[in-house]
Amino acid sequence: MPIYEYRCAGCRRRVAIWWKTFADAAEGAPVCPRCGARELSRLISRVAVVRSEESRLDAMADPSAFGDLDEDDPRAIGRMMRRMSAEMGEEMDGEMSEMIDRLEAGESPESIEASLPGDIA
Repeated sequence: MPIYEYRCAGCRRRVAIWWKTFADAAEGAPVCPRCGARELSRLISRVAVVRSEESRLDAMADPSAFGDLDEDDPRAIGRMMRRMSAEMGEEMDGEMSEMIDRLEAGESPESIEASLPGDIA
């Protein structure tokens, strides 16, 4: 059962229409389920790609993934750390999240390290 997304010219909403077959989708005329208008333009839908943990690790190890990383910019380091966490699907604990927030706010890693309790730094 194919699902296609459309933009309705009548109500200006994005709508999804389920077709029974691909032939029905190719031959049929979509009708907005919200307002009944027949002037719909087909949109390109988002897709999701399921990747293995190994594939995600390989992608993160690729040097081109760090092309925009400026190691002298705390904001860039914070963005990279947040992206790596999201890519791995790992929840950050409160302290790590706070450190990344501080980096993204522009605070230097040295300043953050100096503010940590002695047993952590």
